[in-house]
Amino acid sequence: MHKRMGEAVARVARKVNDTVENKADSLDLANCKLMSFPVGIYKAMRSVTEGIHRISLANNELKSITSRFVTTFSQLTELNLAGNYLHRLPEEITSLLHLRAIDLSRNRFRRFPEPLATVPALETIDLEENEIAEVPTDKLASMAALRSLNLRANPVGPEVRLLVRPLVPFDLLLSPEEPIPKA
Repeated sequence: MHKRMGEAVARVARKVNDTVENKADSLDLANCKLMSFPVGIYKAMRSVTEGIHRISLANNELKSITSRFVTTFSQLTELNLAGNYLHRLPEEITSLLHLRAIDLSRNRFRRFPEPLATVPALETIDLEENEIAEVPTDKLASMAALRSLNLRANPVGPEVRLLVRPLVPFDLLLSPEEPIPKA
């Protein structure tokens, strides 16, 4: 158990060091068994955080993303948080003025993360395979940059299915409606 944990920590440290040394614009910490974003990374990456535009934390065990994470990586254009245990986002996500794509698929959201509705540059939102039943259709319709919203495999209500072009200027991806069983 301790050996596996040590290997996971070493893998994260290697990935962070590679990003810092190469002054890369992305940080890939997918599949690292992270339960939270390691606080030590903030200090280790202090010199390059402004240059980080893409972060993947996919397929970890994250239950939350902190406001510190969002404010530290304020230049993000892409954020991949797929395959975690997230059920909400911090309000500070609205400060990500350059964020164009966010992947929140395969998480535990029960409602649409409303702070996303005020992220000005957001073009793509992937919420496939969550537990979302309610969607703020009025707020979505006012998102000028939004091009694609994936709500497949969510128990969305029938009112969302009424969101069709030209009412909304983006592609809305939904699972096919289940046929009503015959009694």
